[in-house]
Amino acid sequence: MNPARIERERAELPSGYEVAPLTGMAAPVAFWGLGPDWAADPPRCGALADPAAGATTTRGWSASGAGGIVYAVIAGSTATLDPSLIDDCGQWSVSAGHTSGAVAFVAAPAVDGSATVGLSTTTTTVVEGGTETHSHADTFIAYLGDYVAFVTVVSDPGSPNPPLGQGFAADLLVKTVSALRG
Repeated sequence: MNPARIERERAELPSGYEVAPLTGMAAPVAFWGLGPDWAADPPRCGALADPAAGATTTRGWSASGAGGIVYAVIAGSTATLDPSLIDDCGQWSVSAGHTSGAVAFVAAPAVDGSATVGLSTTTTTVVEGGTETHSHADTFIAYLGDYVAFVTVVSDPGSPNPPLGQGFAADLLVKTVSALRG
């Protein structure tokens, strides 16, 4: 496993995407638009929103373009997918400040030698005057022994451009894990 190889997967982006190094908190919940003081309901489902909590090292990138914002991350973590979360967290919620979201499982791609999970998240942020901003994210996670890799694609439901969508995010996770393994 070579975390530096995550940079290769930027080539999978559609043309016109601007790429930047990953900054700030590297967790799906952060990419969904929730700050550091987020909470999950039920609380144990929060392990899915931050699958590499306490990671020793993190590498990755973000990219934005017409189809949404893409995040690809590899984190040094021995976290595993607790199978009971699959039974207990079919639908759950997250919240922080003025933002709340609903999370549900979606079919995850198969990745040899790892457990995978797919999450679809819809968030709403209420700003001054009661105006609401909506967002949608698809996240796919692979638990790889000493690492956790994940890809999140965030789309704006009000955008005139077609979103990259679940298929793109799932395929990018599979390609990213393949590149990391060499």
